[in-house]
Amino acid sequence: METPLDNQTRISNERALANLIVSYAFANDDADIKKLGDIFENAVFKLAGITATGREEIEAVAGSIIQVMPEGRSSTTHEITNIVIEVDDNGTSAQAQSYWTLYKTVSGQPREAVLSGRYEDIFKYDSSRWTFKERVATILWKLDLSMFFNTTGLIKAITKL
Repeated sequence: METPLDNQTRISNERALANLIVSYAFANDDADIKKLGDIFENAVFKLAGITATGREEIEAVAGSIIQVMPEGRSSTTHEITNIVIEVDDNGTSAQAQSYWTLYKTVSGQPREAVLSGRYEDIFKYDSSRWTFKERVATILWKLDLSMFFNTTGLIKAITKL
């Protein structure tokens, strides 16, 4: 019979999972395609009818969507909020949901929300660390893009979603 997790272990697991959830935002905003592949190495990522499985597919999809600015960063930034994490009693799997907002962040222009939605994540504890098993990103709101000029390729990328 397995023993339920003690509070300290549960909190430690939740913190590790929250860090994993937001590591995606940092990698995406830094246009670090390889890091995104690392994060979703053995996972499924679903967004707006696109499904990518494993490192190679994740890197290919990310590379086709992320608009890289001359300074090497993405033309967008993510904010992830309202994170709710549930770790199973034996500490080998977990689920989370959160809200996300994608902002256009181009130097010299006002920062503006262009998309928002919800992440539904499934995790597994693999040897000594938590990893993604699946992420489903649902778009709940999209800015009317007809008022913007396509100076950065951002509109093209967002309209693919």
